[in-house]
Amino acid sequence: MEWNSWGPGTLDGGFRPAARTVTKVPATTGTVLEDTGTGFTGAVLRVEKSGGVHLVVLEDRKGRTKSFPLGFGFLVDGEPVEAVPPSAAVGSDAGASAAPPRRTASGSLRVENARARTARASRIWVEGLHDAELVEKVWGEDLRLEGIVVEPLHGVDDLAGAITEFSPGPQRRLGILVDHLVSGSKEERIAAEAMRVPGARGNVLIVGHPYVDVWQVIKPAVLGIRAWPVVPRGQDWKTGILAGLGWPHRTKEDVGLGWKRLLAQVRTYADLEPSLLGRVEEVIDFLTATGD
Repeated sequence: MEWNSWGPGTLDGGFRPAARTVTKVPATTGTVLEDTGTGFTGAVLRVEKSGGVHLVVLEDRKGRTKSFPLGFGFLVDGEPVEAVPPSAAVGSDAGASAAPPRRTASGSLRVENARARTARASRIWVEGLHDAELVEKVWGEDLRLEGIVVEPLHGVDDLAGAITEFSPGPQRRLGILVDHLVSGSKEERIAAEAMRVPGARGNVLIVGHPYVDVWQVIKPAVLGIRAWPVVPRGQDWKTGILAGLGWPHRTKEDVGLGWKRLLAQVRTYADLEPSLLGRVEEVIDFLTATGD
């Protein structure tokens, strides 16, 4: 069964330079290159000269680095290019004095001036609008670069039906993030049933965090409190949380404004619990794996 409530779990064109003109792209810091031989995609960290050969060092969004000889065999936005040393790099160790690369809110290397990739057929589904807004705030830059769209489900009670209607396949995968996916929960049963949908195995990944609602993945310290308020059984959870924080909580508008106030405190991945961080990264890896 390919769902996980806790732990973690390219193109292969073999490009050869043709007679037609291929654009020369300077390997400047931050430029995203894809090596056609291995499918490794990353942003340029630096260019080095070794034994008379220029090597470009790429770093992917997981922080992994690999070196490749400059020249043909790279793609930019899906188009073949010839990667060449930046003008300032020729005859020297390029990038030695380059500024440290900037990071996105998720901690990934920021790719400057990159265009959003055309959306994949694959999707990330989250339980509700608040989940979608949180994922967008922290991982939005990464997801646009990868061409991944996040869609709110507004509940998972008929998750199996939604997956059936989506009709997943090798080029049309689903990564689903579920609240309160813990052993013995209703959500665990729903996830297990959903994975029995034809086409789900290998093409659908259901993961989750242990919290009642995505609000709780924000670290209490970020809000200036030691722990989230305890909501008595039988009381609406969100209004109970807002009441416990001493915030307005009596109307639907109060709840919406309360969430906006919470979301405003989130600036980077460091403001969120690790139990969510790992699951979102797991889903992104699943959707961007070779073959999608």
